[in-house]
Amino acid sequence: MGLDMSTIRYCDKSLSYEVRAKDLVDSMTLAEKVLQLGNKAYGVDRLGLPKYQWWSEALHGVSDVGPGTRFDDLIPGATSFPPVILTAASFNQSLWKNIGQVVSTEARAMYNLGRAGLTYWSPNINVVRDPRWGRITETPGEDPFVVGTYAANYVRGLQDVEGNETYSKDLNSRPLKVSACCKHYAAYDVDNWLGVDRYHFDARVTEQDMLETFLRPFEMCVKDGDVSSVMCSYNRVNGIPACADPRLLKDTIRGEWDLHGYIVSDCDSIEVMLHGHKWLGDTEEDAVSQVLKAGLDLDCGIYYTNYTKSAVHQGKVKEGDIDKSLNYLYVVLMRLGFFDGSHSSFEKLGVDDVCSEDHIELATEAAREGIVLLKNNNTLPLDLGKYKSFALVGPHANATKAMIGNYAGVPCKYTSPLDAFSTVVNVSYAPGCSDIACKNESLIFNAMQAAKKEEATIIFAGLDLSIEAESLDRVDLLLPGYQTQMINQVAAVAKGPVILVIMSAGGVDISFAHKNPNIDAILWAGYPGEEGGRAIADVVFGKYNPGGRLPITWHEAGYVDELPMTSMPLRPIQELGYPGRTYKFFTGSTVYPFGYGLSYTNFSYHLTSSERSLNVQLDTSQHCRDLSFHNDSFRPPCPAVLVSDINCTELVFEVEVEVKNEGKLDGDEVVLVYSKPPAGIAETYTKQLIGFERVFVAAGSSKNVKFVFNACKSLNIVENNGYNLLPSGEHTIIVGDGGLSFPFQVYLKQ
Repeated sequence: MGLDMSTIRYCDKSLSYEVRAKDLVDSMTLAEKVLQLGNKAYGVDRLGLPKYQWWSEALHGVSDVGPGTRFDDLIPGATSFPPVILTAASFNQSLWKNIGQVVSTEARAMYNLGRAGLTYWSPNINVVRDPRWGRITETPGEDPFVVGTYAANYVRGLQDVEGNETYSKDLNSRPLKVSACCKHYAAYDVDNWLGVDRYHFDARVTEQDMLETFLRPFEMCVKDGDVSSVMCSYNRVNGIPACADPRLLKDTIRGEWDLHGYIVSDCDSIEVMLHGHKWLGDTEEDAVSQVLKAGLDLDCGIYYTNYTKSAVHQGKVKEGDIDKSLNYLYVVLMRLGFFDGSHSSFEKLGVDDVCSEDHIELATEAAREGIVLLKNNNTLPLDLGKYKSFALVGPHANATKAMIGNYAGVPCKYTSPLDAFSTVVNVSYAPGCSDIACKNESLIFNAMQAAKKEEATIIFAGLDLSIEAESLDRVDLLLPGYQTQMINQVAAVAKGPVILVIMSAGGVDISFAHKNPNIDAILWAGYPGEEGGRAIADVVFGKYNPGGRLPITWHEAGYVDELPMTSMPLRPIQELGYPGRTYKFFTGSTVYPFGYGLSYTNFSYHLTSSERSLNVQLDTSQHCRDLSFHNDSFRPPCPAVLVSDINCTELVFEVEVEVKNEGKLDGDEVVLVYSKPPAGIAETYTKQLIGFERVFVAAGSSKNVKFVFNACKSLNIVENNGYNLLPSGEHTIIVGDGGLSFPFQVYLKQ
């Protein structure tokens, strides 16, 4: 542009990012400032400020959803990992972080080649409250602790620059590999259900549920993951649009949690607020002033760009509020090296660092680790020496695009189940249904004929994005169309063993298959990513021993008739007959419970060491707090103490468990540890997950797994008045499915 950049102060590397960002913003006119507030930032030529596109996605790989990223002949695709719900089923924190590292490496390589940006609006960390939600595929499941742990690890993988993970200086100066974004904040989990859509829905949520469930993953993402962006959602929360609520944005994310970054709207949220929610009868200028003052820094859309200047002229918002938001935005870009050049470790990344063999192998490993064995009548793994010919039937038997779900971009390649099995054994392929909808039974007979002829049969059934997706919630928990009939009829005539593989995000009521003696084994493969076929074949033939666990409860079909999807409370509503939601509050029968998963071997647990009590001495400024108890229940002299009143850093206890592989095959075991509150406390959770670890144990050997818990986070309850409390009394620590448990006493003394 012919500019002498050495004379422009915001380019002076000797100054702090905050000083440089302020100089840049202060150098702009109001008209120039508002043109930088949308996802398409127009730049300022006279200041040497280039254009920038903020919107890119990297949910489970670099995606072409969003205009910031593109694929072409130079970069035809990127590694497509399994959608999040299956990766979450691995319960493997190091895997989650490693995937983030690979995705950010590919993103940086594409940025160097001019094919991608540096800011990625991922991950989706909304808790799965209802099994009908269409976006379950994008999420880590129904437990807020698991969701928050996934968020922190994936964000660290995306953002951390090696050597700067524990940056001791000002965190607003911590360098970033790419910028991540935790979304959609908050209480967002209704897309489009029987005419109720996300653009009009008002989520009526108690303070108890907000603190305990809906906000916890976001707090963990900001505090533990140090995420550099949070996205607010379309819906209202208790009457107020999420992007216009200063308590949610400015007070909580920015204030209480100390976000080091920016807050962005879900795309066109301001327009949704204006025309969908018809918030306060606002004009366009009213709307942009409301959200800007609430703490929304960046608009994915055109409302800030088009209406903020006139909002200032009308006196509805201060220009200083614009300055504050722009400062947050430019500090993030400076941390990314957008102005100063990439970190030295990223400069040489290029074509060879996208879709590398190592990355594709990691995508395969992620699918293997997530696959859950739901049933096995001593049939799996199949012996290749015994079975030489297979019938592959069902609408997912030759799945390709369905395996990668949404926000997926272009994968490096596909390995379908048909491709993978055909390289190992002789295969007869008969889809049984023309598609997932399976609206007629005309193709079932051919599938039956194939099963009659071949030595073993594998049925691939389930759902896809035509059934569960963004903007599309489910109305039932059943397999679509004639799929159930196809499965039963094929299993009835099959010559050899029958294995059913379900591809889905949400749970499906397959009780019929679990009870059917003609179906020998069942696998849930989620949507297994670009190498899904290979991962499934590895599990079926025993090259990999499945160790995944369900991150959501699989409910029976009748659950959807017991309550509407729009009922937000997690706890049962007795007067309406509504059951509780998630494993923490639902007490009815299920198809498969949260955390369920089998293995080809057997594991046993033994408690090797554990503290059994914790003494908390209260001083005169720390008051005992009351709790709600069931009638006739024992009430301790000091029922509870407010968590914020005590020094939680000292309230830790350890649990060590020996995990022994009693079988003949090596395998991974996911050790799940829960806490159960003292008896008699009313309207609290049945149990809550407080720790998990995936551990490899060779056949006949054992490994010790050590957990360190903080009582304020692991034994706390949130009362209906919104207080976060540590209860006294006898808590119970449960390891696994309950075969190992022991009491843990908390003494509150004053």
